[in-house]
Amino acid sequence: MALCGGVGALALPSELIVHIFSFLSDRDKLRASVVCSRWRECLFYPALWTELKLRLGGTVNGGGSGPAETPKLEFLMRKFGSFVRELELEFSPVEGYPGPVLGVEPDGHDPQLTARWTDAMNCYLDQVICVLRSLRNNRNLQKLSLYGATCILQEEGILERTHPDQDTQGSKKIKEVQQLFEQVLANSRQLKWLGCAFMLGVITPHSLPALSNLSAASLEHLSLLDGQTPPPLQDQTPPSTENQAPPLLRSPELERLPRLCSLALDFHHFTSAMCHALSGGGRAPLLRLSLLLGGTAPPESPPSEEDWRALVRRSAGLRVYLMALDGRSEDLLRVLKPSLPLEQLHFDSYAACSAGALELVSLQYHKTLTHFSLVRDNARFPDLSDNRNEDPLVLLAWRCTRLSLLVLHGYTVWAHNLIAISRLRGSSLKVLAVPEESIHFDPHQAQDPEEDPLHHLIKEVSLGLGRSWSPALDSALLLNDPTQHFYREAQSFSAAV
Repeated sequence: MALCGGVGALALPSELIVHIFSFLSDRDKLRASVVCSRWRECLFYPALWTELKLRLGGTVNGGGSGPAETPKLEFLMRKFGSFVRELELEFSPVEGYPGPVLGVEPDGHDPQLTARWTDAMNCYLDQVICVLRSLRNNRNLQKLSLYGATCILQEEGILERTHPDQDTQGSKKIKEVQQLFEQVLANSRQLKWLGCAFMLGVITPHSLPALSNLSAASLEHLSLLDGQTPPPLQDQTPPSTENQAPPLLRSPELERLPRLCSLALDFHHFTSAMCHALSGGGRAPLLRLSLLLGGTAPPESPPSEEDWRALVRRSAGLRVYLMALDGRSEDLLRVLKPSLPLEQLHFDSYAACSAGALELVSLQYHKTLTHFSLVRDNARFPDLSDNRNEDPLVLLAWRCTRLSLLVLHGYTVWAHNLIAISRLRGSSLKVLAVPEESIHFDPHQAQDPEEDPLHHLIKEVSLGLGRSWSPALDSALLLNDPTQHFYREAQSFSAAV
């Protein structure tokens, strides 16, 4: 590449330069393009950039990211938007939010803060418009994945103040975003993967019907998730179903998607009617289903046991990933039917999971469960084994013979039970993550009085697992953005098909 400035390099045909570029990493392509104008002209040849992954940061403090990224985004989309085959766009969480993460309560009466949030929303909308304008005439598009950690703007009431029915600058931008997204879907010809998760103001119940018939016939993965308000806690009244957002996907629309084999939805949108539609003949079997339970009232008409049986008969290879976020054990018990082929379960809530719910999981899904995460961010550490002959976590490890990942945080885990779990599952338990703060030691358990209890635990668990083990870092198990975690896990879960 050091010879690119020579006459020989300048005289090379563009086809050969593009062929050379095809063997280089993205970083090396950029380095080579700096040397001479001839090679720089070939840098943006469509065949070299079939995939594009973009991550945009959000800030309300005016530094480092946000509006400063817009010109870069415009340049990239101008170069690639009309022909790129796969585009993944992710908006990182808005920085500077004075909420629970920073230990500060937001001041709703601060005009400067309100202005900054408005600027953040306008920047977000401008960037979304930039992307969709470049994509609307792209007929090569096969994968479109959009994720925006912008729910906080919805919580702050920014969206309500710029409602699409209002005649304001913000509302006009939201209307344009929705129209552009529908145009992208209408003009597409070979979409196989469509994902839109927590994208403020982008997707509506009218979006998916705009999808062209050609793309509807080829679509294999669909992910539609929106941001909802948190569910009520124990002493609160559930919100009225009249105030809930309408579903982004309705069961009759599934008839247009005969090749769909992977689906990710809010659980309150996955109804009995939808389960019945997926069980019909003349369509590909559903292989992956990712469901987010939480952020709204419990589902009004969840699939029954008969619905799940019919779906599993039609789709024998179906596996389900369920994340229960800020919910209650009662909500979980309501939707966990015996025939639901649950493979991964993540319960992340301030409300403690009950021992009864844990018992149900270990009994019903002992043949399918591989991943189980139980996370609670609270100063209290409830003991699930309290007043029980057998610890429910040990029973889960004993019954669930395919368990390969176990994450525990915010609950009391007795050291001797942790040792038992490691011995029961052995080397097949690839991940055992428990912070030191959750581990309790029974003073009545016999052990060498001169040996440190934690050192003894680490030694015994390591022996049980057949590899070196140590307690996890407390901060590593807490999710700053659970919706982002669900989005990424659902992506990986579906990509395995």
